[in-house]
Amino acid sequence: MSRTVTLALHPAFRIAPVRRRTFGAFVEHLGRCVYGGIHEPGHPAADEDGFRADVLELTRELGVSSVRYPGGNFVSGYRWEDGVGPVEQRPVRHDLAWHSTEPNTVGLDEFLTWAERAGVEPMYAVNLGTRGVAEALEVLEYANAPAGTTLSDARAANGHPEPYGIRMWCLGNEMDGPWQTGHKTAEEYARTATETARAMRQEDPDLELIVCGSSGSQMPTFGAWESTVLTEAYELVDMVSAHAYYAEKDGDSASFLASADDMDHFIDAVVATADHVRAKLKADKRIMVSFDEWNVWYQHRAESRPPSGEDWPVAPVLLQDTYNAMDAVVVGSLLISLLRHSDRVASASLAQLVNVIAPIMTEPGGKAWRQTTFHPFALTSRHARGDVLEVRLDAPSFANERFGESTSADAVATWDEQNGDLTVFVVNRDPDRDLDLAVDLGDFGQLALTEALTLHHADPYTANTAEEPDAVAPQVNESVALQDGRLSGTLPAISWSIVRLHRA
Repeated sequence: MSRTVTLALHPAFRIAPVRRRTFGAFVEHLGRCVYGGIHEPGHPAADEDGFRADVLELTRELGVSSVRYPGGNFVSGYRWEDGVGPVEQRPVRHDLAWHSTEPNTVGLDEFLTWAERAGVEPMYAVNLGTRGVAEALEVLEYANAPAGTTLSDARAANGHPEPYGIRMWCLGNEMDGPWQTGHKTAEEYARTATETARAMRQEDPDLELIVCGSSGSQMPTFGAWESTVLTEAYELVDMVSAHAYYAEKDGDSASFLASADDMDHFIDAVVATADHVRAKLKADKRIMVSFDEWNVWYQHRAESRPPSGEDWPVAPVLLQDTYNAMDAVVVGSLLISLLRHSDRVASASLAQLVNVIAPIMTEPGGKAWRQTTFHPFALTSRHARGDVLEVRLDAPSFANERFGESTSADAVATWDEQNGDLTVFVVNRDPDRDLDLAVDLGDFGQLALTEALTLHHADPYTANTAEEPDAVAPQVNESVALQDGRLSGTLPAISWSIVRLHRA
């Protein structure tokens, strides 16, 4: 059997422009993401506001475009006004979502100050679990209204006279989930979200509003939930959310490596449902997808179990997954899926940014380092430019329990015609066998090979740590060559690669 993966691509086969918002992330008041993550006063690298400069630097290196805040499950019990004004006067409350204590030391103003320093666009989620229309309008007024109203003047008094101008707003979080504080039926949520969206647009008709889709494709109401919610809210919203997490289960690495097959099916199903509602309503616009939670997450591990009983700690160690080389390959593969759907995925958020199922890890008072998953995200964000190209792929397959058979390779390409940059992202998902790469690039004219990097480790369970932060990192792939318009090379089993070319 041939072990060759052949890619066919052409500069005219364009899916959509690369969307910078594809490379968003997520900061929730959960575990050590905020406290001890982005914010740690007293740390040697902390700035005058307590933000860790080393984390800021790594956030910029990661290439994060937007950040969703403040949740997540946390937002469904959050009172936004607790987090503004003099810090010493802010209330301390129990966070029911993660059985923790929230000191409210960091709130809206602090987060938006951090976002500006990080160079990221904020995506703000409003509480539609325990709250509703009135509170959404209040936080919108505080954040975006020009001076002259009670809440905009309060913002100015708190040191921020100019409006923040937040454009993206999430209408709640995972409201179909029974674990959610204020969980609602589809009909209940559709009414709340529609009325909130209508009111927010009275304040600012140009906001970009994201309505909650189902919490996952395995939810019993998946599909029906999206249909019910969009039927009511369609004309008032711009995007519908999608969330998905993946993990190796019971040693089934083959199914785990094929996780992007599920993401592909998930996106296609949400798009089909949205387009069905569009046809039913005879609407002109198309609803886009905000894949605003995605990652590898080992939910069965002890570190994902929140405190219980009378233990309500501040910033407990929660969801601090340590990622290995295989996890990084899967993250790279999921990015390929997101890029391939750039015609309908308008925004995405890797969940989360620091310490909590995150590409960036920190020690209290100590080091910050890159997890293995940092690398495919950073390189894809840095080099995916121009237009996403459709890639026709011919590859062998491998068997796995969840999907039956999956192609051993997956790939996407981006073409920046103006600057003459072609970038190919390709993953070998086969758990056992190397692949030979063959790509005919003759239709792109004269190209030169700029760089070929591969993330791979002989032991796919090797992880980066504070002591060995570079145990797994992309290395130059010396086998990749370009001759007479044909690209060739070897892709090791369980590997993610980026190949960059430039118009000669």
